[in-house]
Amino acid sequence: MIETGGFTIDPLDVTFEPLAGSTFTNLLRLLAQNRFKISLIGLPRLLYATLMSFTLSPLTVYEKIKYDKQINQMVIKKPPIFIVGHWRSGTTYIHNLFSMDKQFGYPTTFQTVAPAVFLRFEKLIKPLVDSSLPEKRPQDDVDLHVDLPQEEEYALGNISPYSFYNGWCFPKNMELYNNYVDIQNIPKEKIEEFKKIYMYYLKKLTFYWKGKQLVLKNPSNTARIKILLEMFPDAKFVHIYRNPYHVYLSMMRNIEKEMTLYCIQKPPDKKTFEKSMVNLYNRMHTKYFKEKKLIPPENLVETRYEEFLANPLKEMKRIYDQLNIPGFEKNKKRFEEYIKTQSKIKTYKYKIDKDLKQKIYNHLKQTIDLWKYDV
Repeated sequence: MIETGGFTIDPLDVTFEPLAGSTFTNLLRLLAQNRFKISLIGLPRLLYATLMSFTLSPLTVYEKIKYDKQINQMVIKKPPIFIVGHWRSGTTYIHNLFSMDKQFGYPTTFQTVAPAVFLRFEKLIKPLVDSSLPEKRPQDDVDLHVDLPQEEEYALGNISPYSFYNGWCFPKNMELYNNYVDIQNIPKEKIEEFKKIYMYYLKKLTFYWKGKQLVLKNPSNTARIKILLEMFPDAKFVHIYRNPYHVYLSMMRNIEKEMTLYCIQKPPDKKTFEKSMVNLYNRMHTKYFKEKKLIPPENLVETRYEEFLANPLKEMKRIYDQLNIPGFEKNKKRFEEYIKTQSKIKTYKYKIDKDLKQKIYNHLKQTIDLWKYDV
């Protein structure tokens, strides 16, 4: 174990490294983007990622040749349902509930870890990915499995340099990757490339799911509403938000638990990460509040995390009703069974004294006042 900047990192813990599922060309592009600046503590992870990525390269090329024409010709007839909201706000819970409804498709953990090879080589590679995953996510008590729904931002990071999570692999350059969350200071040609890559991946998922409507959970998309509507004018959105005091503390804990498993550069100190996190939180919500007005009212539902947690079945019915999604009654029993399994999960308890409360309020005043939250 190595202590650096207030973080504890095990350089030999390599199996969580997201870059291992990157295409080799994307890995080289990311390294070049970061001027090949790798810290000693990141060398084992980089070697692991390079070995895995290079080994998968022939499979990547084969899958591209075999399916590229079919994917490009794929028409997404049913616009996706986008679940948005800041990290640590309950998006996973909603995503998992939607996945109980068999009319929908969704990106699985395997399909986000290995986005370039999941069509032809699932049977070969998925067991290897499965064997490297723990039963629970490192940051909380939520189940982790290759077939469970996952956020496609991980996939975008493995096929492009335009993902938030690239900043956790290369934390010295995290502000660059934060810009791809709310699409700030990004040249138009790169925005168009991002949209093209994203659309290709969603077409590939739709091809895999044989045309089913996709349900996508991606916190980064909270600040990309305008771009998503340009891609899918009739898309539906579910926005979940949580007490900002708790989000702040949960996200700081998440950075400590998760970023330290990804980074191949020595991370900045905690204060730098805290400042970056607060800045991104406020940028995300400012952009969301501005752009959500572009969504037709019948295509947007918002829910409070606390209310959703108290009565998830009632809130799911409201979401189905307001978005005019058929099939709630048909899937009600499946929803109830899944909700029962979640009752055993323990939510992390935080202690917030007067000084900490004031500090968080000063940071996140906009949403605390708007949503009328207290500790």
